[in-house]
Amino acid sequence: MPFGYWVVRLFKREDIRRVGSGNIGATNVWRTYGRWYGIPIVLLDVAKGFVPALVAALLVNDLAGVLAGGAAMLGHWRPLFLGFQKGGKMVATCGGVLFALAPWTGLAAVGVWLAVFVLTRYASLASLVAAVALPVLAVAFGEPWPVIAFTAAAGAAVILLHRANIGRLRAGTESRFSFRRRGGVATQ
Repeated sequence: MPFGYWVVRLFKREDIRRVGSGNIGATNVWRTYGRWYGIPIVLLDVAKGFVPALVAALLVNDLAGVLAGGAAMLGHWRPLFLGFQKGGKMVATCGGVLFALAPWTGLAAVGVWLAVFVLTRYASLASLVAAVALPVLAVAFGEPWPVIAFTAAAGAAVILLHRANIGRLRAGTESRFSFRRRGGVATQ
C-alpha cells in the first residue's frame, strides 16, 4: 500500500517518485507538499506496519507478528502496487510494527529519533541513530527473542536503505529538514 504515492496522485495529480528524493515515504511527501500531506502519510505508513503485526501477534504469536510486520516493511520498500519499484525507507512502517509488538521499545525509539531530529534537523540521521538503538532498546526492555531479532534486522535494513544519506551526511551535503515546503528539493 504505497500511501505516499496514492495520496499525492489523488490530490495533487503528480507522481511523488518524480519529485524531491523520489521516495514515496512521508519525509519526501512532507518536504515536497507540506505537513498537510506529510502527517497523514506518516500515520498511514505507521498503520501499515502496526495493523498486520498486531493482528498476527494476537492471533498467533510474537514470531507471526514479526513476520507480518517484516512483510509490511518489505512491501513499503518495494510495493506490489508499483510493480516492486522503489518505495520508501521503512522507518515509519518499522515504528508501527514496534508499537504493535513492543510499545515501550517503540516509544523509546521515537524518543531517540525526536531527540536527534530536534538537535540536528536531519531526518536521515535521526532514522540512522534510532535504527542503531533498536536492538539495544529491545534488549534493555526485555523483549522476547523474535522482537530482538526483528529490531536487529530492521535496524540493519534501515541503515542499508540510507546509504546515500550517509554519503551526503559525511560530505556535508545532506539537506536539513524544514517545516516549510521547499518545492521539490528534498534529499531524504
